[in-house]
Amino acid sequence: MSKLLTKLILRDFDITIFQTPSFKQRKGYRPIYRMTLKGESHEDCLQSVFSTFNVPDRMPSDFNGRFITTGDIVYIDEGLRGQNYYQLLPGGWKLINRIHIR
Repeated sequence: MSKLLTKLILRDFDITIFQTPSFKQRKGYRPIYRMTLKGESHEDCLQSVFSTFNVPDRMPSDFNGRFITTGDIVYIDEGLRGQNYYQLLPGGWKLINRIHIR
């Protein structure tokens, strides 16, 4: 029996976190933090963002936002491969149109 070995292909993703000035607002999203992450997929990056920005010891020292909570938006820019916006909802991350960012 042979095992199929898969090689992890990590790509660079340009990530921007958008939050409103106050929790539970629906308008007024502002970019609060931008970084580059290495990951296999968008889901991998979203998990990494969530786990990094919800543990105080993991947060970067220059991060001035609050914890990632329901309603926050993560923008993933892959350059020529496309741009995607994901909003954290009670059921998990959902792909949204950029029109929702105001």
